[in-house]
Amino acid sequence: MFIDSLSFRARSCPVQPRRLAVGIAVALVMGAGAAHAATDALTLDQALRLAENRSRTLVAQDATASAARDMAVAAGQRPDPTLKVGINNLPVNGADRFSLTRDFMTMRSVGVMQEFTREDKLKARSARFEREAEVAEAGRSLALANLQRDTAMAWLDRSYQERMRDVLVSQRDEARLQIEAADAAYRGGRGAQADVFSARSAVAQIDDRIEQTERQVATARTQLARWIGPAASDPLGTAPALETVRLNPQDLETQLAHHPEIAVMEKQEEVAQAEADIAQANRKTDVSVELMYSQRGPAYSNMVSLNVSIPLQWDQKNRQDRELTAKLAEVERKRAEREEATRAHVAEALAMLQEWHSDRDRLTRYDGSLLPLAAERMRASIAAYRGGAGSLTPVLEARRAEIDVRIERLRLEMEAARLWAQLNYLVPADHDMAAPRP
Repeated sequence: MFIDSLSFRARSCPVQPRRLAVGIAVALVMGAGAAHAATDALTLDQALRLAENRSRTLVAQDATASAARDMAVAAGQRPDPTLKVGINNLPVNGADRFSLTRDFMTMRSVGVMQEFTREDKLKARSARFEREAEVAEAGRSLALANLQRDTAMAWLDRSYQERMRDVLVSQRDEARLQIEAADAAYRGGRGAQADVFSARSAVAQIDDRIEQTERQVATARTQLARWIGPAASDPLGTAPALETVRLNPQDLETQLAHHPEIAVMEKQEEVAQAEADIAQANRKTDVSVELMYSQRGPAYSNMVSLNVSIPLQWDQKNRQDRELTAKLAEVERKRAEREEATRAHVAEALAMLQEWHSDRDRLTRYDGSLLPLAAERMRASIAAYRGGAGSLTPVLEARRAEIDVRIERLRLEMEAARLWAQLNYLVPADHDMAAPRP
């Protein structure tokens, strides 16, 4: 449609074909450049994927889970058999001293001993490391949620700091026009020289605020680079919709039951229970069996020995029973900590939800009354100044007030966006893994 419209203009204005061709080329280049810039813009979803791909904490949690699962397999095996080799009853004096064959009691022995660990013990030991693996997996979810939250907050901080800078730059450009107007009025005898200096002072103050905001933009970019690397310097894409969150105040406790930190504590409680199961299994002893073959001198018979070993739990009430009691108390401690943490998370999330709703209501008030009133005051003061019914001072005051209202509105929106990120990433959001952007 764009090309067709240009072709129509070429037919209606045949006297300028060369200029028209140049215009078409420039328009196509600008369109291609805009499309390329839109493609390269760093969106929040892209930043989250970059942070996930770049994180070493997630790799560490995966390694911890893998190690625990390998240990679970090893813990479920019986102990290795023990090989025994020895010489028994060797004479050390007399006519048969140090002889291996002349005394009928001297034996060269070789044997093997195996401990037959009870099956319930093996399962309990293996289950304990399985629970450790689940703790690591829950820890990975917690690390991912924290990573997504911090990355989103860093991305949003940079976005809003840049928007504040843009507001100040646009206001500075308009303020510079007032310098020209004040200078022209002074030269024409219609204004005071003090108005010129006041206009210049106002521009200098805006420049100072721009410099401060530039520093804040650089800080926000550095914070974002902590999570996503060099891509933090890329232009930012469009901000996501921040009008809704995934949490519902009426169903908050049920939703936060899936909170990664609560899940970690729940898995830690299961580890404690697995250790209690091991202590329960240790109240029953294991049996060790030893088989030995003994060789004597040629004149004597060789011998085979079979030994069975059973540990005697003489003081079970003060050893095994107390160990079990201690492990069960640890389970109760973990359970109480988890329940208390759940209550704390519910209260904290509810407070953030209330604050977020309050910020959204305040933003509506800014958009509906404060910003329009500031703009109307600005227009009225400019009209009065141009019509000779007012001085430049009310114009400068109105501009300063409008800047403050716009910046305060952006700060409020940034606070609401940070709360949105904290609420939205209490539980990890699903993002497809993607290769880092070039």
